Amino acid sequence: MTQALDVLRSVFGYTAFRPPQGDIIEHMVGGGDALVLMPTGGGKSLCFQIPALVRPGCGVVISPLIALMQDQVAALQQLGVRAAFLNSTLTLDDVRRIEGELQRGELQLLYLAPERLKLERTLALLQRARISLFAIDEAHCVSQWGHDFRADYLELGVLHQQFSAIPRIALTATADVRTRAEIIERLALHDARQFIAGFDRPNIRYRISLKDNPRTQLLRFLRANHAGDAGIVYCLSRSKTEETAQWLQGEGINALPYHAGLDARVRADHQARFLREDAMVMVATIAFGMGIDKPDVRFVAHLDMPKTIESYYQETGRAGRDGAPATTLLLYGLQDVIKLREMLAQSEGSDEYKRAEQHRLNAMLGLCEITSCRRQALLRYFGEELTQPCGNCDTCLEPVSTWDGTEAARMALSTVYRTGQRFGVNHLIDVLRGEHTDKVIQFDHNNLSVFGIGRDMDAARWRSVFRQLVARNYLSVDLDRFGALQLVETTSRPLLRGEETVALRLDEKTKPVKLPRGSKPTRTALPVGDLDPELWEALRECRRKLAEEQGVPPYVIFHNATLEEMCRVQPQTLADFGDINGVGERKLEKYGPFFVAVIRQHAT
Repeated sequence: MTQALDVLRSVFGYTAFRPPQGDIIEHMVGGGDALVLMPTGGGKSLCFQIPALVRPGCGVVISPLIALMQDQVAALQQLGVRAAFLNSTLTLDDVRRIEGELQRGELQLLYLAPERLKLERTLALLQRARISLFAIDEAHCVSQWGHDFRADYLELGVLHQQFSAIPRIALTATADVRTRAEIIERLALHDARQFIAGFDRPNIRYRISLKDNPRTQLLRFLRANHAGDAGIVYCLSRSKTEETAQWLQGEGINALPYHAGLDARVRADHQARFLREDAMVMVATIAFGMGIDKPDVRFVAHLDMPKTIESYYQETGRAGRDGAPATTLLLYGLQDVIKLREMLAQSEGSDEYKRAEQHRLNAMLGLCEITSCRRQALLRYFGEELTQPCGNCDTCLEPVSTWDGTEAARMALSTVYRTGQRFGVNHLIDVLRGEHTDKVIQFDHNNLSVFGIGRDMDAARWRSVFRQLVARNYLSVDLDRFGALQLVETTSRPLLRGEETVALRLDEKTKPVKLPRGSKPTRTALPVGDLDPELWEALRECRRKLAEEQGVPPYVIFHNATLEEMCRVQPQTLADFGDINGVGERKLEKYGPFFVAVIRQHAT
C-alpha cells in the first residue's frame, strides 16, 4: 500500500484514502476480484485507477458511454497518466496507433466500449498485451432487471473465460440485492470480495411534490434556490424535453435539450457545453447522464416520475458529486403512473419481467406518497437502515399534514364498484360530484346511489384521494381499458366493511403567482464560508481560461474544493501550492505558476 499511497499523493494530489477505498485498492493490488457498490461521488474510479498504475501492465476499463470514457481519459491525461480509449469516434489510424501503444507497453489505462469485446480482433489484441486488471464500470448494466440494461454487457463473461488469471473489479452506484446477484452470476464473480459502501448521500436534499402547474413549480424552485447553478431537468418524452428547454430559455435560463432523437453532433455539442459552462441547465430524457463526471451539478429536477427507485437514485445521484449541498425536485401525478404502466404493458418483456417492473413502479409511487422520512425509505429499499430521520428531506423539514380519509376512500371505492370498474378518474369524480356530463347521462350513472355523494370536496381533492388509493394498492389501473380503475379485493374489502381506517396526506395546492422574468444570472456559486469573493472569482477565471486552452471542462483542471482550499490557504510559493489537496506533481508543474501568480497579485 506504500506504493498506492505514493500514487495517490503524487498523481492525484491527496494524502489519504476515503473508506473503503484503501481496502479495495489493497485487495486489487494483491490480485483479487471485487464487486464494489459505492454511491456516486464516493471515489469509485480511484479503486481501479490506482491499482492499474501500481500493478505491471495496462488496466482495461469497460465503460458504457463514449462521452464518459472520453471525459475520464482527458482527466487522466491532465494528471500525466498515459491513458487512451478505443471507440467508434476514432479514425483507423488512431486505432492502430493506440493498439501499437498497448502492444509496446506504453499505456497505463485503456478504456473500451463493451461491444468491442465481441470482436476477435480486440480479444486477440488483449491476449498479446500485458494487462494489469479489468474494470467493469456501471456494472448494473449487465442486469436484465436493471434500469440501464445493455445487451453488450452480457458478453463480458468472456473476460473470465479467456483471462481468468487477471483480476477483475465490477463497480456500480446502484444495485439492489437482486441486481447484485445477477452481476455476480453473469460476470462469474462468485469468488469476488464484495465491498458495500452504502447508498446514503447526506449532502442531497430530496424534495417530492404533487404536480400542480409544474412549470411554475420548477421556475420557483430554480429562482429561489438555484439561480446561476448547473443542473439537470429530466422529462419522460423527447417533445417535452425540447419544449421545456425552449421555455426555460424564454425565462432567461441558459438551457439546452438532450435526447436520443437529436443529431449525434448536436448531442455531443450540448453535452460538451454542459460540462464546460458553469450555469448550464440540461433538459433531458434518461438518455443523458450515466456516469457524467461533472462534480458541481447543484440540482436535479424530474418533471415526470421515474419508473423505478433505482432510476430515481441513479439520476438524482448526479447532483452534488463534489460533496457540497445539492437539491432534487420530483413532480409527480397519477397520470405519470398510468403512462408508465402503459409503457410497461407495451414492452416486449416477459410476464416475469413485467411483474417485477410493476413491483418497482409501485415502490416508486410509494416513495412519492410517503409521509415519513424520504431518505429512510430510500435507503430501506436498498437494504440499508437509517436509525433516525435524516432532517434533510422535505418530509423532515416540512412535516406532511394528514387527514382522516376513511369516509372519502369508501365513497371512492364504492363509486368504482357501482360504475362497473370500467372508468377512469375523471368520470368517477364527475359521478361523485354529481356532474351531469354527457358520459354520466349516457351510462345512466346519474341514477346511481353514489351520484353526488362527494359534492363537498372539489375535483382536486378527489383526484388526490384516487391517486393515494392507487399508491396504497386499494385500486389498480386496468390498462386494457385505457386507465380504468379496479378494486384490489384483498385490500379494499376491509376498508369498505369498516374494519380499518386510512389517513391520507393533505396535498397543498400551489398558489398561482406571477414570477418576474429572469435576467441573466449573476450568481458566482461562491461556497459557504468567509472566502474572499474577489480571489474566488479570479481563481475561477484562471481555471476557465486554462480549461478553454486545453479543451477540457474546468473541473478537469481543478475541482471547486481545490479552489476553495487555495482561497483559504493562499499559498505564495509553488512548494506551498503543492500541499493543496487535488494538486499532484503534474498539475503543480503545469498549472501552479498561473494560480500562484493570481494569488500573489491578489495579495498586493
